[in-house]
Formats: sequence, C-alpha cells, structure tokens
Amino acid sequence: MKSQKEVVVVGAGFAGLSGAAYLARQGFRVTLVEKNGEIGGRARIWNAGDYTFDMGPSWYLMPEVFDRFFSDIGKDRSDYYQLTKLDPSYRVFFENHKPVDISPNLEKTKRAFADLETQGDQKLESYLKQAEYKYSVAIKEFLYKEYTSVFDFLNKRMLTEGLKLNVFQNLDKYVRKTFNSVEARQILEYAMVFLGTSPEDAPALYSLMSHVDMNLGVYFPTGGLGGVALGMLKAVQELGVEVLTNTEVTGYQMSGYGIVGVQTTNGTIPADAVLFTGDYHHGEVDLLQDNSRSISINKWNSMVLAPSMFILYLGVKKPLTKLAHHNLYFRHDWDVHFNSIFKDPDWPQNPCFYLSCISKTETEFAPQGKENVFVLVPTAPGLYDSDEVREEYTDTLLKHIEVSTGEEISEHIELKRIFTQRDFSEDYNAWQGTALGIAHTLGQTAVFRPGIKSKKIRNLFYSGQFTHPGVGVPMVLIASKLGAARIERELHG
Repeated sequence: MKSQKEVVVVGAGFAGLSGAAYLARQGFRVTLVEKNGEIGGRARIWNAGDYTFDMGPSWYLMPEVFDRFFSDIGKDRSDYYQLTKLDPSYRVFFENHKPVDISPNLEKTKRAFADLETQGDQKLESYLKQAEYKYSVAIKEFLYKEYTSVFDFLNKRMLTEGLKLNVFQNLDKYVRKTFNSVEARQILEYAMVFLGTSPEDAPALYSLMSHVDMNLGVYFPTGGLGGVALGMLKAVQELGVEVLTNTEVTGYQMSGYGIVGVQTTNGTIPADAVLFTGDYHHGEVDLLQDNSRSISINKWNSMVLAPSMFILYLGVKKPLTKLAHHNLYFRHDWDVHFNSIFKDPDWPQNPCFYLSCISKTETEFAPQGKENVFVLVPTAPGLYDSDEVREEYTDTLLKHIEVSTGEEISEHIELKRIFTQRDFSEDYNAWQGTALGIAHTLGQTAVFRPGIKSKKIRNLFYSGQFTHPGVGVPMVLIASKLGAARIERELHG
C-alpha cells in the first residue's frame, strides 16, 4: 500500500476540485483550501432573496470531459447532477440581421446558414466535418498530454498534421476562406473571446469549437454550473478530502528547495506537495520570493492577457419572451470591440455581449413570472474601475441591450449587482482583474503556456486556466488531471 503523503490543493474552483479528487483517488491525504466562504471559484452560486445566479461560467460544453472526470475517480456523473440539452442551443442577435437560433438539430442550423449566404448550409456541413476531425485529434493527441519541452509539441504527428489542423493559421482568415457573410463568420468565431483571445490571434485549430457547440450540443446541468461544482464537492468529500473555506494562503514554509507547510490565515498545513490552482501570477509574484519564481516579471509583462468582464446580475420582474436561455449580441463591426480589449484598452461602446436567462430552464432560479438575467461584456483588464464608472456603464449598457434585443428591462429591475475586474482581483486574486488568465494565442498554446511544475521549488505544481490545455471549465478539469498525474510521478515514482 502506498504511503499516505499529504498534498495541499490551493483554490476550490473547478481546477482545485478536479485536482483534489484525482489526488485523493491516487492515495494521497488531500486538504483543499479556499480563500472565499463558498467553493466553486468563479462558478460560485449567489443566492439573493428569491433569485439564484451562477456567478461565472454558464455554458456546459464537452460533456464527455465531465463524464470522464467522474469515471476516472470511480464515480458516475449522473449520481451528482442531470443534464438537459438546450433547444435552441443559443440565440444570436445581430446589428443588421434578424436573430438566428442555433439548434441541436443540425439540419435546422444548416437552414439558418443557408439564409445567411448562398450555399451556407453546404459550407457549414463541410466546415463542421473539418471541425469534428480537429476535435477528435485534439482529444486523443493534444488536450490530455503534458508538454515539458517544445519538442513534445512540435513532434512528428504535429508537424505532419499541422497543416490539416491549421495550427499555424489564424481562425479569422480560415473562416473567411469559406464564409462571406459577416453574421455567419461571427457565429463561427465568437467562442474565441471565451478562450481569451480574438479570432485574428487564435490558431485556426480552435475551429473545433464549432463542432463542440453545433454537433455535440449545449447542455444545462441541474443547478447550473454552480450545481456541478457542488456535485464535485460531494464527490471529493466522499473520497476523504478535507475542505477548508475562508482560508487564504499567505505563503509557504520552506526547507531547502521544498515546501514543508502551507501558511494560511488559519495556520500552517503540513505538505509533501502543493497543487496551486488559483491565479498563477498571484501564486508566483505574491507568494514567492524573487529567487523562487519560475517566471520573471519581464516574461509576465510580455504575455497577452485574456479579457476581464463587466457582469450584471439582474432580477427582472417580468417574463422576457424574446430571449432564449443563452443569448449573444454581435455588432456588425465587432473588430472595434476587440480592439478596445486587445489593442487600445478602453470601455467598449455599443459592445457585443452575452446574456443568459437560466430561469428559462431552471425555473427555481427566479420567482414565477420573473427572470434572473446575467449579462457579460468582455473588457480589457486593468481599466479604471470606480463606482461611478460602473453605474454610468450599467445605464448605457442596459439601454443598448434594450435596443439590441427589443426587450424592455430597465424599468423592471428589482435586483442588481455589478461585478467587474475590481471584484475579480479582490475575490480571486486575478492579475489585473483578468477573468480568464492568459489568451490562447499560438505563442501561448500548449508548451508555450506556464508549466505545471515549478522550475525552482521541487514540490510545487500548478494547474488551471494558465496551464495547458487552458481556458474553460472542461480544460481546467483536464489541467488538474495532468497536474495530479505529475505529482503522482514525482512523489510515488
């Protein structure tokens, strides 16, 4: 029987919950520590009177990754939450075109594309076949692999398949080769902002995301994404993990080049290894001395940060009949919005936005005849963010939403909460208030992302949205599988 060594997992978001589960399954004694009073990280639940909100992620994609996680730890996902396939998957509002519903029925979606441009249905069918191929290769060869050197990434398979996978081409150029309609291109490229980048900077490999939402479908889990986090919490506790909330990590007790204890606001926890799943920049710059950091300040400053977010949680005392569960709005010249994030940082005017009404599916999330509304605008990190700026931007944004969707909202709001980059920094120690870590550019993909193992401290490991495979709930589940496997190899040989 393996000796029971102690591992401390820092952060109880999806990455931390995943890492704790894998490590406990491997036979370690695991303590999971969380600075906030609730688990879930960015996927916390906010209960406000009769309203319930998912505070962060709300798209349940790549269901096989979740199922694989539960199977890996000896569990069955269906014992923790159920799934409902959404129909429509999402609704897209445009500046110069009527709304388009993306359906789990691919034939309906193909007809929608045929309305957007000549032979749009045939083009989409061909495009999705390529996306499916890329997804299959990514799952088998790319996502579940740790990269420790550039030669791991630029291997024979990647070099021979690279052109077919479009790794070295940007997504926007790739989509433009097939689709002429601005609206069709926006539907196929929008997911890049949720990977922390723009279509012009994202490798065309990520066209696989169209397979994810159009072929695999968009699901809603019982209780929302916060319900998934609670289900994972139950699973890790069944595996014997000790979970400590309201416990912030302040530093490490060192012996030579190794950590022997994790210092927290509630005392020191003995540790044979640490899996840090919080903000990587915070974990390095704020918790370590200069000579113990793997990444220099100059290197950090050269990285492309992913967007922050301006979020509204609204309780609306009327049904919103023109909206679906998931809704997106794209302005015709959306490059202006992307430029305000990545090139000339500023609060975007007439922005693209995402809006969800979970109460369309989970009726218990709002009182009968009312809606819980979540609004998200991607913004540049590090913007000036005062209370006055927040309120002014909220007023402007609500008017913009009403014009864009045809729904009257402002006069029917009975509950409002604003959450911006300032809150991301305060609640999650997020670097410059980023919501997503670092962007998925080619230069920040796979081996070019921050590594799992510290280069300076022998038993400090990282996982989450900064490490490979990157941003998104399924990705951080995988990241912690990789992190836990590395700890297993290092500690158990």
